[in-house]
Amino acid sequence: MASTLGTLRPAHPSPRRRSPGQHRPGPIAVAGVAAAVLAVVAAMLFVLRPSPAGAATPITVASAISSNSGTQTVRGYVVGQPTATSTVVTSNYPNDYALAIADSAGQTGTANMLYVQIPSAFRAAWGLKSNPGLLGTRIDVTGALGAYFSHPGMTGTTAFALASATTPTPTPTPTPTATATTGPYDGTYYAPAVGKTGSALRTALHGIIDDQTKLSYAGVWDALKVTDADPANSSNVIEFYSGRSVPKSSNGGGVDDWNREHVWPQSHGDFGTSAGPGTDLHHLRPEDVTVNGTRSNKDFDTGGSVVAQCTGCASDSDSFEPRDAVKGDVARMAFYMAVRYEGGDGFANLEVNDTVNGSTAFLGRLSVLKAWNQADPPDARERQRNDVIYTTYQHNRNPFIDHPEWVAAIWDS
Repeated sequence: MASTLGTLRPAHPSPRRRSPGQHRPGPIAVAGVAAAVLAVVAAMLFVLRPSPAGAATPITVASAISSNSGTQTVRGYVVGQPTATSTVVTSNYPNDYALAIADSAGQTGTANMLYVQIPSAFRAAWGLKSNPGLLGTRIDVTGALGAYFSHPGMTGTTAFALASATTPTPTPTPTPTATATTGPYDGTYYAPAVGKTGSALRTALHGIIDDQTKLSYAGVWDALKVTDADPANSSNVIEFYSGRSVPKSSNGGGVDDWNREHVWPQSHGDFGTSAGPGTDLHHLRPEDVTVNGTRSNKDFDTGGSVVAQCTGCASDSDSFEPRDAVKGDVARMAFYMAVRYEGGDGFANLEVNDTVNGSTAFLGRLSVLKAWNQADPPDARERQRNDVIYTTYQHNRNPFIDHPEWVAAIWDS
């Protein structure tokens, strides 16, 4: 660049004689020449200026939703934070983990929004809980297009930038309730809970889900072979923590068998194998005997040593961390148990708290479980399992699979 500009820089010629009649250029002519030179330099600077690293021509949100694949830079207005497949809130943001963008600042239809994952390195600057003033701002985001919250989205986001220096005024929107959008059961099964928040929501949900058909502990074996069947091999089940596909017939107590794992440990409520909390399919899963023994009755938290036969799992003396793919599942099962069993049907009042090694009937760590619920939203397999338990076995649902945003509506209130 320096050498190119050097050819344009005025030289310093040696004095020379003017022929008779030749006049010295006037100030206006000199100014005109200088202006012309500056214009040429400016034009070259513009053409030769290097593009920012990784810069790409942004596409619209509509185009991103239509393709939903590949790595792209997408331009859109921040219109809220997604908390579920069809739920985007525009105030009282639960965290800095995600935002939704659209081609217009006033967009309210989630079908016209792209859900953008915010990696930890960007949350302080681009998360809506920390920066609520971003609502209505036009931004460029770069990352991999694909499903996020089971919705067209962007994950592994590598860059965020303002698209312009001006921030449009967002269209005023009413403060949303915890049930800003509806699900297939909201008009019937969840009707008493819709529109509520805090303790009122919790009470309403308990009144809905405590009406269930109770299984025997022996009956759980057969039920798990259906609820947790491997979709790629009908003769197998998927172990919950390890994720391995194993024969349905290998259930039992042997070293390489799978058995019935209580995600909410029996000792955290002293309910044993009693019909009800001890046989509730919403928190019972198939698991390798060895891995089940390592988990034991520990609380949930992060960190620890690698767990044998459980890739991605960790454990220490007082806590267990499952693999990333089921962290949200674990959280929603724990929140279900805390709302379902409130002490009114002969069992202990179960509750989540923010400690490990807590008192009987408590399970922790609350802050970690809430984060897992956000980071790992319900997927198709988890929703299908909820449907099977509802239609075939217990005839009640886990509301936090249908509405994961209700976790924040209850435990952040």
